[in-house]
Amino acid sequence: MADGERGQATAARQRRFEALLDAHRGIVYKVAAGYARGEDERADLAQDIAAQLWRAFPGYDPQRSFSTWMYRIALNVAISHLRERSRHRDTVALDEDLHALPADDGDTPETAQRLRLLQRLIAQQPPLDRALLLLYLEDRSHREIADVLGLSETNVATKIGRLKQRLRAALAD
Repeated sequence: MADGERGQATAARQRRFEALLDAHRGIVYKVAAGYARGEDERADLAQDIAAQLWRAFPGYDPQRSFSTWMYRIALNVAISHLRERSRHRDTVALDEDLHALPADDGDTPETAQRLRLLQRLIAQQPPLDRALLLLYLEDRSHREIADVLGLSETNVATKIGRLKQRLRAALAD
């Protein structure tokens, strides 16, 4: 392949990647928000995820779901980030305001308080469980979650059931 053709192929691949990334940008932001604290750290993690997606893009199989592939890479980067961060710090304070859900005008103070408690509980989960909850709350199917996390569908269903029980028990306290 001549240099000109190689350059055109690279430019076409880059345009395709940018279009796919733009269409699924929310995934990057959701994962970064779930695994990083503070605006700067979330922005850095989102950039790291995008860079890793670009590096891995030549291996993407267009026959498979782009969002599933993207979630898998984004979560792997985020979990690695979390592990790296935990090596450098003994504890990390949870900043509720940075992860607050937008208030629904119909929300009562009790509902808002329960949502904040649920957010805290999710943030306290181990990385794999947090990823599982993130995907579950996105209404992903058990098959999609299994594909992203490298688990069996049965294992996904079992883990979701156990997480729901733990969250219900914690919310009931």
